[in-house]
Amino acid sequence: MNKLLLTPLLLAFSMAAHAAEMTSGEVRKIDAGAKKITIKHGEIKNLDMPPMTMVFQVKDAALLNKAKAGDKVQFSVERTAEGAFVVTDIQPGK
Repeated sequence: MNKLLLTPLLLAFSMAAHAAEMTSGEVRKIDAGAKKITIKHGEIKNLDMPPMTMVFQVKDAALLNKAKAGDKVQFSVERTAEGAFVVTDIQPGK
């Protein structure tokens, strides 16, 4: 494969893997009407964010059906161009 084509491809895979990094947390509150979830979380490495409790928007309201207050979860979060923190995936905690 041409090296000029391979380099952008590898970069894209690297960025996707980095964006999908999961963080451990505990759900504190769900506000389905506002599409928001409050999570007490560990360090979010891809955002260089220390552990804390905060409110996140969710990319898809269906994600809120995957958890309830008190659940331990693994989740991924991204920062939008506007600066909002948005949960893009939620899975049961390990």
